[in-house]
Amino acid sequence: VQPVESGGGLVQAGDSLRVSCVISTQLFNTFAMGWFRQAPGKEREFVASISGNGGITNYADSVKGRFTISRDESKNKVDLQMSGLKPEDTAVYLCTASHEYATAPVKGEYFFYWGQGTQVTVSS
Repeated sequence: VQPVESGGGLVQAGDSLRVSCVISTQLFNTFAMGWFRQAPGKEREFVASISGNGGITNYADSVKGRFTISRDESKNKVDLQMSGLKPEDTAVYLCTASHEYATAPVKGEYFFYWGQGTQVTVSS
């Protein structure tokens, strides 16, 4: 179970961008999925998460109303749709998977599998 991210890039403030993540498993719905981000010189921070059946989502206050997390069971994929991007959203975005599939965890300690990350840069 190795998450693999894609879709990062360089955009301008106010633009939209979608980052995606796929994991290789036949039991995708037994994993809650999440996105964290880490900016240079800063601690890794929670962005969004979604439960195994997609029925529960959680968002950091800083992205609520701008970002949307979703999952596609047929493709073992989780997307993070980002709109109204701000320069402070610049970071490496990390996809992660948790066995706590009944919930949408917000703490990194509940996530076991981590991707390498994809860079999102928002210019002002």
